[in-house]
Amino acid sequence: QVQLVESGGGLVQAGGSLRLSCAASGRTFGSIVMGWFRQAPGKEREFVATIMRGGGNTYYADSVKGRFTISRGNAKNQVYLQMNSLKPEDTAVYYCAADGYYSGSYWTVSEYDYWGQGTQVTVSS
Repeated sequence: QVQLVESGGGLVQAGGSLRLSCAASGRTFGSIVMGWFRQAPGKEREFVATIMRGGGNTYYADSVKGRFTISRGNAKNQVYLQMNSLKPEDTAVYYCAADGYYSGSYWTVSEYDYWGQGTQVTVSS
């Protein structure tokens, strides 16, 4: 079992920055793939970014590439999402996700076994 708790959401003006954090507990952190997803009102949950085991390769949705950075602090069992140049269309609830048995489809919701409760990010224009 893995427990995930997100923090760091809030209200920011367009062009601003936020840093989301996700604290993981319950399993050897370095052995699991971690991801961030988001869900806007009336829309499906969508992939944002993922980072492989041990802080290896990272992958991003095209819509956030060059603006968002995912990283992990294995010593602190945390994963971060640095969000810069935020746009109103980034407004959503952001979810941290953990994948204990990676099968190659990091961009899909079904790949991940554990989810946090979500944190709201609102970008005003």
